[in-house]
Amino acid sequence: MTIATLSLAGLTTACGALGQAVDCNEVANEVTKISSEFSSSMANVGTDPKAFEAAGDEAAKKVKDLAGKYDGELASALNDLAATFDGFAIDEKNPTGAMESVNKLQGFTTKIQSACS
Repeated sequence: MTIATLSLAGLTTACGALGQAVDCNEVANEVTKISSEFSSSMANVGTDPKAFEAAGDEAAKKVKDLAGKYDGELASALNDLAATFDGFAIDEKNPTGAMESVNKLQGFTTKIQSACS
């Protein structure tokens, strides 16, 4: 299973003030790294529900830690992203249903960009 890496490159230009731009660059880099690690782990889990959930839990923990460094809309957007990672599960009766959660990740790009502008 492959997730398109969250394309957060736009964050670097979406942020206005210099201090905020540094924060947005850091957020973009960290979220991209976490998403890439999650994508890589997905290639190894197949349809193992426990491994899939563990990968989501690990990604959620990392994003929550990142959210703790910020406040306001940016922290809220990151916490929402963490909740999405935390909610990943495979229903053994419908293993492809997990893709719905994975597809939600792309929506967070816009939310995080908005928080940085």
